[in-house]
Amino acid sequence: MSWTLFNLLWTGALIGGLQGVTGAGGGIMAVPALVAVLGWGVVQAGPVALIGVAGSAALGAWDGFRHGLVRWRAALLMACAGVPASGLGAMLAQQLPGRVLLALFAAVMLWTAWRLLNKSGQTGEDEASLCPLHPETGRFVWPLRSMLLIGGVGVLSGLMTGLLGVGGGFIIVPALRRLSPLPMHSIAATSLLVIALVGAGGVGMATWHGVHPPVDVAAPFLLASLVGMLVGRRVSRRLSQAAVQRSFAWMVCAVAGYLLLKSAGLV
Repeated sequence: MSWTLFNLLWTGALIGGLQGVTGAGGGIMAVPALVAVLGWGVVQAGPVALIGVAGSAALGAWDGFRHGLVRWRAALLMACAGVPASGLGAMLAQQLPGRVLLALFAAVMLWTAWRLLNKSGQTGEDEASLCPLHPETGRFVWPLRSMLLIGGVGVLSGLMTGLLGVGGGFIIVPALRRLSPLPMHSIAATSLLVIALVGAGGVGMATWHGVHPPVDVAAPFLLASLVGMLVGRRVSRRLSQAAVQRSFAWMVCAVAGYLLLKSAGLV
């Protein structure tokens, strides 16, 4: 086994596991991991990352469906808003220099870490009226405000998907925690369905714009991500979500620091 293949396998398993546990972690870590392992730029690494992230997210969403955790109407609304926005993000990614993309990615990661640390011990109940749930069914009710807010989350996550090659869960999970009283396990499962749909659209958009991920890299990364997702979903049911979010947030801070140094040419 070559050293590159070994790195792809353990990286894919780690990304899939993080995504399975948090519903958000894999996507934001996949691109910097591939940049570090393969020495690629963000534009090259993005489509390969999305293949692994979208594929493992689809597996995680299926597991969420089996346990009745996915709010599929909200997921479809976010996906329908996010896929067109991912095309805009892909076009922007082709126009921006690599160092600018790295610095932008790092800034988004630091914002995400701050949000996770700030909200890790909260349930979102203080903001429940923004996107309320039916008291008996636990499903979303759909006043216009809820549709606009949840659709807006989809647009932003899709834009980041196309621009940075991430799944968008790092936006979806904190947003749903803020806007709704959904439990964390349901938020994670719903986020995984959106990531699968928008990520698949993002891969298609990147291919349309001439970025073709190599199969010999994408295939082992996807396979390892699927295995990591299966393990992560099982582990997530036994962990404190607040502890997981805090640990993940500090890991994101460390990776963001590395990307800032790389964008400045210091590493």
